[in-house]
Amino acid sequence: MDFTTNKPIYQHIYDIVTERIILGQLREGDRVPSVRELAVELQVNPNTVMRAYDALCTGGIIASSRGIGYFVSEGAAERALAESRREFIEGEMVTLFRRMTTLGISAEELSTLYNNYKTEQNDENKQ
Repeated sequence: MDFTTNKPIYQHIYDIVTERIILGQLREGDRVPSVRELAVELQVNPNTVMRAYDALCTGGIIASSRGIGYFVSEGAAERALAESRREFIEGEMVTLFRRMTTLGISAEELSTLYNNYKTEQNDENKQ
């Protein structure tokens, strides 16, 4: 796990769980790894995982079932996708557009690069 950005570690964990939900690796009603399991997997303090899980619960992405564990909430994929898209558009896209302007990269050039990337990804997935 690479926690080199300015983002707090618990936010990285939040992102990991939401990404797994968006990608369908975790589905509505599925049990989410316990705090200890995820802490061991990511090699972080369980309190940090707990902080991420609290934020996921607050956002309605996961729910706690007392004594049983955490489960993916109904509608979590849609909420996670909407939140991730909003964060990307308001954060990373602004940074990208600023750099594009500075470097003189046009929207057409970006579109070509993106289409080439998608083609490469499709070719890799076919192998």
